[in-house]
Amino acid sequence: MKYISTRGYPDSFSSAEVIKMGIAPDGGLFVPETIPQITRDELREWKDLPYANVATEVLSRFLTDYDRSELLEYCEIAYSEEKFGETPIPLVQLNQYNPREFILELWHGPTCAFKDVALQLLPYLMTAAARKTEDNRKILILTATSGDTGKAALEGFKDVPGTEVMVFYPSEGVSETQRLHMATTEGENTHVIAVRGCFDDTQTGVKRIFSDEALRDELLRKNMFLSSANSINWGRLVPQIAYYVYSYVSLLSSERIDEGEKINIVVPTGNFGNIMAAWYAKMMGIPIHRLICASNRNKVLSDFFRTGVYDRQREFFKTNSPSMDILISSNLERLLFEISDKDSQKVKGWMKNLFEEGKYSVDPVTLRALQTGFVGGFADETGIAKSIRDTYDRCDHVIDTHTAVGFNVYGRYFQRSGDQTKTIFVSTASPFKFVESVMDALMGSGYSSGRSQEVLIRELSEESGLMVPFTLAGLSDKPIRHDSVIEKEEMMEEVRKRIPSD
Repeated sequence: MKYISTRGYPDSFSSAEVIKMGIAPDGGLFVPETIPQITRDELREWKDLPYANVATEVLSRFLTDYDRSELLEYCEIAYSEEKFGETPIPLVQLNQYNPREFILELWHGPTCAFKDVALQLLPYLMTAAARKTEDNRKILILTATSGDTGKAALEGFKDVPGTEVMVFYPSEGVSETQRLHMATTEGENTHVIAVRGCFDDTQTGVKRIFSDEALRDELLRKNMFLSSANSINWGRLVPQIAYYVYSYVSLLSSERIDEGEKINIVVPTGNFGNIMAAWYAKMMGIPIHRLICASNRNKVLSDFFRTGVYDRQREFFKTNSPSMDILISSNLERLLFEISDKDSQKVKGWMKNLFEEGKYSVDPVTLRALQTGFVGGFADETGIAKSIRDTYDRCDHVIDTHTAVGFNVYGRYFQRSGDQTKTIFVSTASPFKFVESVMDALMGSGYSSGRSQEVLIRELSEESGLMVPFTLAGLSDKPIRHDSVIEKEEMMEEVRKRIPSD
């Protein structure tokens, strides 16, 4: 399997090379030259396999310069019971009287967010990639985060030999739990920096750092190179494809669907990586009817799927689903490349317009292709709170604010479409990570005011019967190890501080 750039770079690369590099030399994103297929016989064979084995089957089709036994070893370590519990990726029927709705809980890993599924595995893939390409340089991992990727990357790469990991996050754009999770991170190779601005500022800054030739040359002289733990890195995206395949075979195994029966998947997303992975699963042969792309009030994706115009020049909102407070959805570039018959010139033009003018418009053929497989929608904070409360009342199931965006958008889609297709709701974070907003939704607006996080976490546990994740218990009592706050223009300087001086 070879990989090419969405922007037409002339060379192709192995899977080890693209995981090591993170982003293509021309600033594009790597995609596979072809999408491997899964047969119905294979899905039938995988029905009773543990998650690590199903993930290995999916990964082995994309990462062809890794041995299957090697991938299985990495998956068994990454998704061990110690890290994820007895069932790493639970698929739960929401209500015993409703055979149509299921929730895929992706937050049972060390940082209580879906990013763990990929970022517990990525360090093994990346260090192996360096060995396979005979590269003994130190890897400097750069990550921009809207809250969850950062901690998951820090936890995954913490004290991994031959690596340094730097995380940039918007200083006012994450929840208090997310901030504390990152600020208290241990590990001698971890660096966390708050940036005054929004997530798009940190993401744009990281991309500029990657494209700086002088910095690359400087790192080369110091026996270092840059890579990314964001979902622009194919090594982040491909493990996410696996859990969509697994969710389908889980439904087959429990006889909740028939072979070949189509499903809907509802994904709350800001940067588009999670739903892009679902699209790849569909292209591999997983029978998916609709991919429902759920946005919060920063509804640039919802508007795009409706109009074909991507316009980031709009008011930016800080919401109660902060991990989705994003106006530049990087992974959308992969989808545009794929559905435009891999027309890199079109993609380059759209991305150039986005960078220079803040917007672009796709042609009618591309828009029809988008609307064939995707449904877009958005939810505001009032709708999010209502969906948290309604889901708890209807299903006795507590969801976080991001997952609630998906429920809210789907509810309106179902009302207007009457679509009876069985549906999986992707649950991206533990409700304890956004406990203030969740408790306000359950107990009444303003309930969290004046109550400490510890009190709210205890009360949510008592109300819901959910166990408090051990990584969140006593979080505010842990020492702060990272407290730097910088301007967005200072990000390059922070990176250069990690380069050894002569």
